[in-house]
Amino acid sequence: MSAIRMPRIRTGVVQPRPIELTGAGRIAFLILTSVLMLVPMYLLVVSAFKSQEDILTHPFSLSPDLLTTEHLQSAWTNPDFNILKGYAVTALFVVLVNVLSVVLAGPVSYVIARRTERRYRALLLLFVAGTFIPSQVLVIPVVYTLKFLGLMGTIPGFVLFETTLTLPFSIFLYAGYIMTIPASLDEAAAVDGAGKHRILWSIVFPLMKPAVVTMVILNTFSVWNDFVNPQIILGPGSGLYTVTTGVYAAVSQYSTDYTVVFPTLLLAVAPLLVVFVLLQRHVISGLTAGATKG
Repeated sequence: MSAIRMPRIRTGVVQPRPIELTGAGRIAFLILTSVLMLVPMYLLVVSAFKSQEDILTHPFSLSPDLLTTEHLQSAWTNPDFNILKGYAVTALFVVLVNVLSVVLAGPVSYVIARRTERRYRALLLLFVAGTFIPSQVLVIPVVYTLKFLGLMGTIPGFVLFETTLTLPFSIFLYAGYIMTIPASLDEAAAVDGAGKHRILWSIVFPLMKPAVVTMVILNTFSVWNDFVNPQIILGPGSGLYTVTTGVYAAVSQYSTDYTVVFPTLLLAVAPLLVVFVLLQRHVISGLTAGATKG
């Protein structure tokens, strides 16, 4: 008597297929994203050259009859905020933070990348976890620490805090990029008598140019756009105004006077716009190189 074979019933959970955008869907998504990002920037630039009435009645108009540089010139010479001094102070912070970030993140990244033990991979994950912590969460303990050290309201205190914020992602990106550099270069240099520090700064570091340029640009944007940290750590009493805190001081009492607000905001973001347009290729190449080779 032959046995009756019962059909096998699949009990596995059917995995939903991921939603894939078609060519038209991708184009529509890119257009929508571009509009959401470009329209506010367009309004900022155009409104900086208009009168209060024209901003409210013709916000999108580019008619030459409505445009004037009078308000932009007034913002440039605003007695409540010296924009040139704001540029200088912020540029000083940018340079100091970038130099310290490279000097500190470089050796740590090199050690993590060249070691194969699990504890070094765990250390890298610990630094990666630091990128998910908002800087605002750290402000209160940092304020107490800086007060204890006597660095509250000083340039060194602010620079150290900003540098600390840049280290997690810098170490993550540098370590991933160093992993793509053959260790045989280190071995050849060691045979010639080079020490670890010389190998790092003379052999490995020059090859890290894409990653370093990318991090310098990203750190520059981060420091330039930061408002909460300089407002709290430096404070009005220090007399040091970055671009963001200076803009706040200049426009806070004129919050409804758009002929003051928009020109001042345009002057604040103009250097970043120029830098991004000129160096966006380096940012993209540095990020993709570390991601695809790491």
